[in-house]
Amino acid sequence: MLGLAKSPFTPSFGTTPPVLAGRDELIAQFAEGLDDGPGAAARATLYAGARGTGKTVLLNAAEEQARSRGWLVISETATPGFIERLASDHLPRVLASVDPEAVKRRLTSIQAPLNLGGVGWATDEQHRPRPSLRSQIELLTDLLAENETGLLITLDEIHHHQKSELREFGAIVQHAFREARELAFVAAALPAAVNDLLNDSVLTFLRRADHHHLERVEEDAVREALRKPILNAGRSLTPPALETMVAATQGYPFLIQLVGDQVWRKATNEGEIDLPSAHAGVYAARRRLGQLVHAPALAEAQTSTSRSCWQCPPTTAPRRCATSKHASEWTRTTRASTGCVCSRWSLSHRLAAAVSTSRCPTYATTCASTPPRSA
Repeated sequence: MLGLAKSPFTPSFGTTPPVLAGRDELIAQFAEGLDDGPGAAARATLYAGARGTGKTVLLNAAEEQARSRGWLVISETATPGFIERLASDHLPRVLASVDPEAVKRRLTSIQAPLNLGGVGWATDEQHRPRPSLRSQIELLTDLLAENETGLLITLDEIHHHQKSELREFGAIVQHAFREARELAFVAAALPAAVNDLLNDSVLTFLRRADHHHLERVEEDAVREALRKPILNAGRSLTPPALETMVAATQGYPFLIQLVGDQVWRKATNEGEIDLPSAHAGVYAARRRLGQLVHAPALAEAQTSTSRSCWQCPPTTAPRRCATSKHASEWTRTTRASTGCVCSRWSLSHRLAAAVSTSRCPTYATTCASTPPRSA
């Protein structure tokens, strides 16, 4: 490739793409929640979706909306100890930056004579790390309310393994909402993790959050997300090349970036991306996707079989994916009337089928979004 410029695409998880395709409505809903004030449903938002569907990117967008309104933002990941990190690191630093009383200096000594000696000062830190996360959030939101702004906390990758900390955090959020504080909370998780957490009898605040399951992006939005960065970077592309790229993504957000990046790199013409370059880039993107998305998804599913995929009602019957290329794993489905499908498995199959050079033979019965009738 005789690259005219570096690739304009961002095939990296969690990185905001040059064009955020198909998510304008979700971003607008959260922005309205900030503007509507305490009590707005979007003040607690939960994004659920498979790997690469843009969950973290939406957290980035929510943070940008908050900052544009003068809000402070704390971003964390729900790994073990996130409560402690919020209480002992994030909030003390933020408080020290916004509270005029955070640092006080006091006179401790005078060395005489004054013109030859000196003055001794000591500094008192008013906001040392404290164990109470709730008290720090209350103090910070009180300070921010004076300037009519608030605090947004985003939490990525929430998971059932952190139920204990999530319960503690949820209780604090609920108290803040009851007190009409200028606080907003946005989280992201895999669908299976959301299902586990919503079934928890204590984590009721998540049930009341504004839920959004991230679906595929419409073709028109995909087309714009591929075409615009290429044109802005100084290249053109033929209509057949663009349509080949659009079809290859299947509306999968991460694949939009991956296909765009690989096609850009495979193009041999500095000025125009043609159909052969599009085919070469699509092929490379599919291979790369298997390494980045399918392998981790299937590995997680295999380690979770006994916990997740055998919780369906006893009326279900096991079926096996007939494509050893994608998976060699058991899944259970149930009658369409119950609507019970193990999300880990159906999702893995759908992703594999969407981007593989050969469709999963059981796609129509096992991998489709509509639950099949059990045998």
